This record gives sequence, structure tokens and C-alpha cells, in this order.
Amino acid sequence: MDSAVTNLKNTRSYDFIIAGAGCAGLSLLYHLLQSPLLRHKRILVIDKNFKKSNDRTWCYWEDTAGAFEQLVCKKWDTITIHNGSLSKTLPTAPFTYKMVQGIDYYHYIINLAKQHLNITWQEGLITKITTTGTIGTVHLQGGTSESATSVFSSIVPIQFQVNFSDVNNKFNAAITNTSTPFLWQHFKGILVEFDTSVFNENEARLMDFNVPQMGATAFMYILPLTDKKALVEYTLFSEKILVKTEYDNVLSNYLADFIKTNYPQAQYTIVHEELGAIPMTQHKFEQMNSPIYSIGTLSGAVKASTGYAFQFIQAQSRQIVSQLEKGALINTQMHNTRHRFYDAVLLYILKNKKMEGKEIFSRIFKNNKAATIFKFLSNTSSLMDDINVMRSLPTHIFLPAALRIIFRRP
Repeated sequence: MDSAVTNLKNTRSYDFIIAGAGCAGLSLLYHLLQSPLLRHKRILVIDKNFKKSNDRTWCYWEDTAGAFEQLVCKKWDTITIHNGSLSKTLPTAPFTYKMVQGIDYYHYIINLAKQHLNITWQEGLITKITTTGTIGTVHLQGGTSESATSVFSSIVPIQFQVNFSDVNNKFNAAITNTSTPFLWQHFKGILVEFDTSVFNENEARLMDFNVPQMGATAFMYILPLTDKKALVEYTLFSEKILVKTEYDNVLSNYLADFIKTNYPQAQYTIVHEELGAIPMTQHKFEQMNSPIYSIGTLSGAVKASTGYAFQFIQAQSRQIVSQLEKGALINTQMHNTRHRFYDAVLLYILKNKKMEGKEIFSRIFKNNKAATIFKFLSNTSSLMDDINVMRSLPTHIFLPAALRIIFRRP
């Protein structure tokens, strides 16, 4: 990384080490820098590579202008859901559905942090993190190490790190051995640009289930940036990660049908691609104790039933900063509400194929306002909101599943 900050490496002493500079690590760094009490602390950020790429696109909803409003590249106030003959349009008010590109987010926080002389950056592969008394030590490949009074790690164990160039049974083996249901939300997105107007840029196609389900829950996003350009993403909830060509084939066929049906003469080019996998589980990846704390996916910040992460990571970062400011015990756990139980029930149903995912989500969106669903998925819904959502679903499937979760039956 271009070192525009003072390097404190010779002191070998930090207040905080952030291990991993992805969404969770940089989000925590950002919120630390917003705190008048903490922004001057000595902070070391370690990552294997600071040359960030546009590897992610995050979408989320807010009912006000948020902290990263200047990074939002597109907003929508209408979403649509499609499944067979069902084609429903839902206004999102009072919420707005927003998109932030990963590269913009990474660069914004890194450039902001470069203005602070107390931030140190170090590239290196982390091999382990240990404790000695009240000090946490991060060990790097090559034998070097760095210590701090608190270490925040977002590095998921290697057996859960998906390499799409080497998709094999090791991922299935990893999730089979977990004590709680484990699915992947995996996806390939392509940013396409057409030579003519083909999209309604004010409308986001949030879930189109009219795609190959692959024995799982699968849907297509169409998120238009303009009337000619959109992110088209094939997403699945399943145990099995696909090989790249399988995502490519579905995307290609979907766009071919879209063109044939609507704009027979249209042509498009692929501007950008992104590929990823997010764990959908309540499995605890690692047990960490003071002065080492897990954040992000490693801590379960991702919503288990949907894979939504961005806003939950922001909430987790604010929670940690508040605890540090007060000198309170650090607790990075999220989803400690009744919604955690709902997540467990839905995961059980999807994992054991008690009901098709496309039917579950279609019923929810068919019978509820977008605002109610957004609150439910954000863990901010009222009990009455929850009841309305639950009414959309068949009792004879969800009640037995709920009882199994309550009594922890296999």
C-alpha cells in the first residue's frame, strides 16, 4: 500500500489490531475514526493484500440518509418479485433500496484513514492469533508478530473460504460437520451494458425465481443503474457451490430470453463480473475470548436466513465502539433477538427441503408490504409485523420446524 501515514511499526505496541481489511475490518476502522474518544488510538490494520478490487456490491435499505450516502451509486423506490404467473410490484416507502460498490467503499475508508497518523498498515498472511495475559498477538507468515490490547479478527477459517477455481467436496465436508444447518448464499453477477434502452431504472427486480433452481433456492436480480446498464446476478441458497460455467450458462440463457421476449435487436457487453459465497448459518466458526474478538462473518453478523450483511456489520461496529468508549465488556454478537429463532426455523426448512425457498419468499412478498418485509429482515419488526409475515406461510410446515428448533431435535 502507498504509505501516506506515519508507520508506528518500531513501537510494536498498539491499542487495536484489525485483522482483515474487508467489509467488517474497514467498517470497524471507520466507526473507530468517528469516535472522539477512540480516533487517536494506535491502530494496526493487517491484510494479505491492500490492492482492493471491485469484488462486491452491497445493497441495503434505509429510511433516512445514512453514513455512506455519498457512496450510493443507485437508489430505487420500487421492487418487483416474480415466480411463474406471479409478478408483483411493491413500493418500498418509507424505505429506499440502495447500492454501494465495494471498490468505492474500500477506497473511501482507506483514504479517510490515511489522514490519521496513528493508523499503520501491514500486508501479510496471518497464520494464527494468540493471547498472553491481556495482550493479543497476531502471528504472520515468515515468523513476525504484532501485539495489541485488543485484536478484532474477521478472518474465516480456511475450510470455509471458497475458492471458485477449486470447487470440490471440501466445502460440502466443512458444512456437513457443523452442528447447525449450513447453506451458502453463492452468486455470480455481471454488469451488462446494452446498446439501447431496455431497463426501467427506477425499478429493481429483487427476486426472479423463473430460473433453474438447481435443487435449491435460486433467483435472479436485475438492478438497473441506467436504462441501458444493470447488474444482473444469479444467486442461490444451497449446500453446493457451482462451477463458474454453471452460473455463466444460467446468466447467458436468462439474458437471451429477456432479449428475445422484449428487445429482439438489442446487443449487450459485459462490463464487470463478481463472484462470491456467503455462509448462511448460526454455526460458530471459532470461539474467541478477550482480548481477541471476532467480527463480521466470523462472528455471525451475517443474517443466517438471507445472507444480508452490510447493515448488520455497521450495527456491530457501532456496538463495539460504544462498548470501548464506555470501558464495557466487548460483545460482538448480533441477532440476539427473536429473529434469531426465525432464522433457525427457515434455515432448517431450506436445509431439509421441507418447502421450496421460492414458494416461501414468494408468499411473503405477495402478502405483505415491502416496508414490513424490510423491517422483518432487518430484525427491527414489531411482533405484529412478525405475525403478518408468519400468516403468509403454511402452519403445517413451519410449526413442526419451530418445535424441532425449540427442542433441538435433528
